[in-house]
Amino acid sequence: MKKLFLSAITASTLLAACSTNGVTGRKQLALFPESTLQQEAVSQYQSFLSENKVVSQSSSKDAEMVKRVGTRIANAITSYYAKDPKISAELKDYKWEFNLVDNKEVNAWCMPGGKVVVYTGLLPITQNEAALSIVLGHEITHAVAHHGNERMSQGALAQGLQVAGNIFTQNRTQANALFNNVFAPAAQVGVLLPNSRKQEYEADHYGLIFAAIAGYNPQEAVSFWQRMAAASAGAQKPPVFLSTHPADDARIAQIQKYMPEALSYYKPIKK
Repeated sequence: MKKLFLSAITASTLLAACSTNGVTGRKQLALFPESTLQQEAVSQYQSFLSENKVVSQSSSKDAEMVKRVGTRIANAITSYYAKDPKISAELKDYKWEFNLVDNKEVNAWCMPGGKVVVYTGLLPITQNEAALSIVLGHEITHAVAHHGNERMSQGALAQGLQVAGNIFTQNRTQANALFNNVFAPAAQVGVLLPNSRKQEYEADHYGLIFAAIAGYNPQEAVSFWQRMAAASAGAQKPPVFLSTHPADDARIAQIQKYMPEALSYYKPIKK
């Protein structure tokens, strides 16, 4: 009887914690207040920047480009959200930051609240601003679509952490570990892989739209992902069902299906 009671409480808590994403229309599990994740992100972001070589925006054209493209994407997202009263307030606490870090790894990421990092190792593959906008649109979509909160919430359940209540205050050590496992640059997802691939497709889809609204040609996404596939051709990849990302050919095929919608938003930047 006690087990049944606890199961009922857990089920009702999960039901209450499920929300429909205003942009994607998909139901998501969100056990953590987004404001708490944003506060944690500020601390983690500042720590990361202090421990890595940040490229100066005043002396580097590449760093200035990262900020320029990122700002345009952020403005595009803000305008997209502003058209819908149901989601227009979601970005009110975002404090956007865009930094280029001197690191040969091919990587970029965005934490909750708009804390973005691009690694210099990505730039030889992006090659131009439009391709960089595809990457930043993708990574920022992960943040604004609350993918991190969803993954943390699923991770909390997978680890058997307390569902009801704010575990950020009740068990800070476990909460911090969970945050790092999701948002750390080298984080691995483990048992949550299938959903992570779903998130990747959502990030591709809306990232294209946001890049297009920002004035960048979304068609650049196909050649960019082809270059990414070529760059990793010699690397040993796990089977797609063990990967957090879609297979290269599957991703490119899906992007081509998204393209007509993205192009409907595209108006080139006036120079």
